[in-house]
Amino acid sequence: MSSSALSLATWLRGSRRPAWLSDPKVLRTEVLAGLVVALALIPEAISFSVIAGVDPAIGLFASFTMAVTIAIVGGRPAMISAATGAVALVIAPLNREHGFGYLVAAVILAGVFQIVLGALGVAKLMRFVPRSVMVGFVNSLAILIFMAQVPEMTDVPWPVYPLIAAGLALMVLFPKVTRVIPAPLVSIVILTVITVAAGIAVPTVGDKGELPSSLPVPGLPDVPFTLDTLTTIAPYALAMALVGLMESLMTAKLVDDITDTPSSKTRESVGQGIANIVTGFFGGMGGCAMIGQTMINVRVSGARTRLSTFLAGAFLMVLCVMFGPVVSDIPMAVLVAVMVMVSVGTFDWHSIAPKTLKRMPAGEITVMLITVACVVATHNLAIGVVVGSITAMVVFAKRVAHLAEATAVTEPDGSSVIYRVTGELFFASSNDLVGRFDYAGDPDEVVVDLSAAHIWDASSVAALDAIETKYAQRGKTVRITGLNEPSARIHDTLSGELTGHH
Repeated sequence: MSSSALSLATWLRGSRRPAWLSDPKVLRTEVLAGLVVALALIPEAISFSVIAGVDPAIGLFASFTMAVTIAIVGGRPAMISAATGAVALVIAPLNREHGFGYLVAAVILAGVFQIVLGALGVAKLMRFVPRSVMVGFVNSLAILIFMAQVPEMTDVPWPVYPLIAAGLALMVLFPKVTRVIPAPLVSIVILTVITVAAGIAVPTVGDKGELPSSLPVPGLPDVPFTLDTLTTIAPYALAMALVGLMESLMTAKLVDDITDTPSSKTRESVGQGIANIVTGFFGGMGGCAMIGQTMINVRVSGARTRLSTFLAGAFLMVLCVMFGPVVSDIPMAVLVAVMVMVSVGTFDWHSIAPKTLKRMPAGEITVMLITVACVVATHNLAIGVVVGSITAMVVFAKRVAHLAEATAVTEPDGSSVIYRVTGELFFASSNDLVGRFDYAGDPDEVVVDLSAAHIWDASSVAALDAIETKYAQRGKTVRITGLNEPSARIHDTLSGELTGHH
């Protein structure tokens, strides 16, 4: 066997052996994290089913198939994917107007779109999401997670409030005793036992909807396989694919930062597509990465491998099918306490500290606030990220526009003038440049020195052409010097070609 084949075999052996197989501590952490996430997924999946207008079992099945599939094919270990509110909002109108069969067909098509977009490299667009948008995304998620709990805290029996307080207290204090068992799991078990034993009447998980009593079975969507069906579902499928990918890639980036480990965003994009196709064939409502449950898994429970994601899905079905009556008795107040802790832990408190705000440029703060405002107003993370990124680009363009300067140095004999241009020349900065020249007062020979500048676009070439034209109208000649190679290439290609008359 050659040395390269040997090293490949060694790498494969090393990379395929998960940490939880060799370290019992890691295994325990992953198993308990999966159980906590599964418990937290149940009420969320049911409430997202309500948003989408489908039976609660559909959301639970989707969460099961999404989590189990993405654990195998996804690019970001320990990230939780399941049925989500963002996807539910996108496909709810399709279900309302055309029926459940069309919804399932749209989920499968959305998966196909995600695979295509992943293969085309849509993940590379993540580099254009600035840090201020990322901070806004995280903070708005924390606000949305908290806002989702508010209905569970209004118009409810008074024992709900002591239960929430007790849940929060347990989760704050229990880690000081031991971190072996996740505090949310302890909180859920203790308070459920107390509530059931004392016969306290409070809203429970069972009140959200009936849990499924059997596993999902695969099948084809109940729709006519025609071009008409395709044109009906395609817009919804594309919207779902884009929203799902954006939310998943942003969440993956967040987990990368928390765990200080890289992940394959292209594999994650394709994985999301595969998971949605599988979910569609099992009659689920589709989904994407879930920030709240991912935070429970990674930040609260300390999970780091694919096992926790897989077990979250597996435990979800086991809990529903085998322990449905027990799970139905869990008070919603305890799960509300868990999600409130998640929202507090997710929020980037450092970003709004007076010391940080004092040092941060006004443009960055504006971008963060606009991102938060858009997400909270629309309950759509994709809209917030897109609007925030566009705002950041406008702020950047405005800032860079002022960096192009032109300083004139007239030769001692007065025969010529040299304009030294510095900075980046693009559409925002080059328009101002035209007004920096003294066309009437300059001598007959004008040199424009661009050795400290760079031409980025056609607008800059058009601006230089306009400068030459204005001098030519006065019988003066212009020489452009100092172009670097890329700038010379774009200038030679476009100069004199951008107006109708030469």
